[in-house]
Amino acid sequence: MTQRFIITATGTDIGKTLIAAVLMLGLKASYWKPVQCGTGGTEGETDTQTLRRVTELPGERFFPESCVFRNALSPHRAAELEGREIDPEKITMPACDAPLLIEGAGGLLVPLTRKFLLVDLFAKWQIPVLLCASTALGTINHTLLSVEALKARKIPLRGLIFTGPENPDNIRTICEFSGARALGCLPPLEAPSPARLSTAFDTYFNAADFA
Repeated sequence: MTQRFIITATGTDIGKTLIAAVLMLGLKASYWKPVQCGTGGTEGETDTQTLRRVTELPGERFFPESCVFRNALSPHRAAELEGREIDPEKITMPACDAPLLIEGAGGLLVPLTRKFLLVDLFAKWQIPVLLCASTALGTINHTLLSVEALKARKIPLRGLIFTGPENPDNIRTICEFSGARALGCLPPLEAPSPARLSTAFDTYFNAADFA
């Protein structure tokens, strides 16, 4: 089976879309964001549109969203405000011959409906997770709780990807308590471009960790 990864995070605004851009170029992967709420990056853009702009990759490397909502809220609420309800059974994974990166919406325990969490969808798929976490204060608690949520549902965790300034002790502490591997730590990137994103992958990641 073609390699697939879920990119999720310990919360919103961690930087998983930027990580997805780096991994798309480094792994020659395609991208799919099943549920988009509000805009990402430049005003008016979805995360898919943002990635197309910063990676400059062709359109065939991107799959259309299953659900798009105007408001930047939890998916269940964004849907309700439009008189809609998400049907998790209709969120079906696209066929893809290349490695596929699947980006979640916010953190793991985000409701898709009043009775169904995003992590429940991940449990159904059983695809390895790349958990993105900040290096900042508070990350130990948030990351360990997210790892516990994955373990409780027997969802495979490939490893942790950190974002932000270097904080070796936070990373060490999280890995020691969780038993998870750190796959890399991506510092802030200004004005991302294909060249800078590719360099970031070569500098901060090891392709063998994703093989």
